[in-house]
Amino acid sequence: MKLQFIDIAILIIYLATMVLIGFYMKNKAKQDKESYLMGGKKLPWYMLGLSDASDMFDISGTMWMVALCFVYGFKSIWIPWLWPVFNQVFMMMFLSKWLRRSNATTGAEWLKTRFGLAGKGVNGSHAIVIAFALISCLGFLAYGFVGLGKFIQVFVPWDYIKDYVPFHVADKYVPHFYGIVFTLFAMFYSILGGMHSIVLGDAIKYIIMTMACLAIGVIAVQHLATQSLNVPHGWNDPFFGWKLDLDWSKIAAEANQKIADDGFSLFGLFFMMMLLKGVFASLAGPAPNYDMQKILSTRSPKEASKMTGFVSIILLPIRYTMVTGLTVLALLYYNQIYLKDANGITDFEKILPATINNFLPVGVLGLVLTGLLGAFMGTFSGTLNAAQAYIVNDIYLKYINPAAPTKKIISMNYIVGVLVVVAGVFFGFLAKDVNDILQWIVGGLYGGYVAANCLKWYWWRFNANGFFWGMAVGIGAALLMPYVTTGLPLFWWPALFVLSLIGCVIGTYAAPPTDMAVLKSFYKNVKPWGFWQPIHELVVAEEPAFKANKNFKLDMFNVALGIVAQLCLTIFPMYLITGMYPQLAVNLAVLAVIVVILKRTWWNRLED
Repeated sequence: MKLQFIDIAILIIYLATMVLIGFYMKNKAKQDKESYLMGGKKLPWYMLGLSDASDMFDISGTMWMVALCFVYGFKSIWIPWLWPVFNQVFMMMFLSKWLRRSNATTGAEWLKTRFGLAGKGVNGSHAIVIAFALISCLGFLAYGFVGLGKFIQVFVPWDYIKDYVPFHVADKYVPHFYGIVFTLFAMFYSILGGMHSIVLGDAIKYIIMTMACLAIGVIAVQHLATQSLNVPHGWNDPFFGWKLDLDWSKIAAEANQKIADDGFSLFGLFFMMMLLKGVFASLAGPAPNYDMQKILSTRSPKEASKMTGFVSIILLPIRYTMVTGLTVLALLYYNQIYLKDANGITDFEKILPATINNFLPVGVLGLVLTGLLGAFMGTFSGTLNAAQAYIVNDIYLKYINPAAPTKKIISMNYIVGVLVVVAGVFFGFLAKDVNDILQWIVGGLYGGYVAANCLKWYWWRFNANGFFWGMAVGIGAALLMPYVTTGLPLFWWPALFVLSLIGCVIGTYAAPPTDMAVLKSFYKNVKPWGFWQPIHELVVAEEPAFKANKNFKLDMFNVALGIVAQLCLTIFPMYLITGMYPQLAVNLAVLAVIVVILKRTWWNRLED
C-alpha cells in the first residue's frame, strides 16, 4: 500500500470536517423546507456556481475522461459532448434565467407554471417528470458508486484489511464494499445539513481539487521535460476526419480494442450524432437533477445566468489539468502500471487510480486522493439532494401530507435520503462498469427526455397531455432498448427522439390547449422566444407596452461563441502541459476575442 501516514491523515481530516459541517449546518437547514433543499435562495451565485462545478468534478467521470484522453488524445475533448457538456452554454445564455423566473422548488413544481394545476394530463405530467428525475438520480448514484469502489481498491488493497472485516467479501464485490463505506460519509453530511452543507463542502473540496490538479500538472511537465510521448500519429491533433485513424497496434494494442468496443471508429458519424442530440438536449434545458436545483436556488434570474457561466470557467481548465497530467504520466510509464481487471482484460478506467498510486509523491498523493474522494461525495450529495426534493416536495407534500409541519418535513428528508442511498447502492451492484451506466443515461434515458422538454419552452400549443405521453413513450422505449437492440446507446437516440416526438404531438392534439390564463402568465414571466404568436397577441391586447423576446439570433450567436470558448478552456491545459506553445498562443488569442465580444453581447445585457 503506497499511502503513508501524512496521506491518510489528510484524508481523515477531510472526512472529519465533512461530518462536522453536517452538524454545524443542521440547525440552519432545519429552519424550513426551502432552507433545507435550496439554502433559502440566499446563497450568492459564485458559491452556487463553484458548488455546481464541484458536483460535476466526480471520480467516475474523471476516470472516464482520463481513459478517453489516453486512447483518443486531443480528440477526446469532443466525446463529453455526449452529455452534452455544452448544455451549460445554452443555459448560461438564456435558459437559466427562463427557468429561474418560475420561482419553483423542483422541475415538477415548475410544470404548474407552464401547464397549470388542472386539466387533462397535468397529474400525469407531474408524475412522469418525478419518475424521470428519480430514475436519472438513481442512475447517477449507481454510476458514482461503481467508480468510487474501483478507485479506492487501487489505493487500499483488500489483502491489507480483509482480516479486520468480520465477514467474507468475494473479490468481485470488493469495490462495492469500499463504495458503501464512503457513501455513508457522503450520506451523513448531506442529509443532516441539506443544501447549506453541500455548498460549503463543495467549496472546501474545490480548493483541495485545485491544489491537487495543479500539483499533477507540474509533476507531468517535469517528467515530460526529459522524455517524449510515444503516441500514434494524430493523437495530439484535436481535429478529425470521417474515420478516427489512430493506430495503437505498435504501442498498446489494447487501445485499438477499446476504440472498437466503444464504437467510435467512424468518428465523423459519431460526432454528427453527438452534435444533433446535443443541440436538442441543450434546448430542452437542464435535466431534473442537482444542476437544476442549483439554478432554482439562485437569488435572481440574472444570478442564475452568471452562475451557469461561471461553472465552465472554474471547472474545465482545472479538471483537464488533472486529466492531461495523469494521461501524460500513464503514457510515459505505460508498461509499469497494471490495468487488468479480475478477468484479465485491460480496463482503461484504472489508469487514473493506478497512475496516482504509482507516480505521485507523499502528501500530493493524499491531497489528490482526498480531492477525488471529495469529488465523489460532492456529486453524490448534490444528486441525493435533488432526489430528496422530488420525493418530499412533489410526492409527500403534494399527495400524502400537504399540511406537514417543518419538523415533520425535515424528518421525511432524512428518511427519504437513506432510502434513496440504499436504492442507488443496489443499482450499483447491478452495473458492470462506469461507461455502461454513463452511455445508457446520456444516450438512452435522455433520448426519451428531449422532445417533450424542448417543446415545453418553444411551442404554445404543447400541453400537459402531450408532455406526459412524450415522456412516457421516450422513457419506456429507453428502458426497453437494451433488451431489443445492441450497439452504442447514442445511436438509439434518433429512434427514441422520433418515438417521443410522435407521443408529444398525438398527446397534445388529443387534449385541449392549456388554460389561456396560465399560458399568458408563463409567457409574460418567462419571456421565451419561439412559436408563441397567438399568446403574444392576447398579452399585447391587455398590455400594449409588452415587448416580445426577439433575442433568438443574438442568443444563438452567443451560444456558438460560448461553445468555442468552452473548447478553448478545455484544450488550454492540454497544450500547456504537452508543451505545444504556438497552438496555446492561438488558443488564448481566440479565447480573449470571444471574452471581449461576450462582454458586450451577453454580460452587459443580463436582466432579471
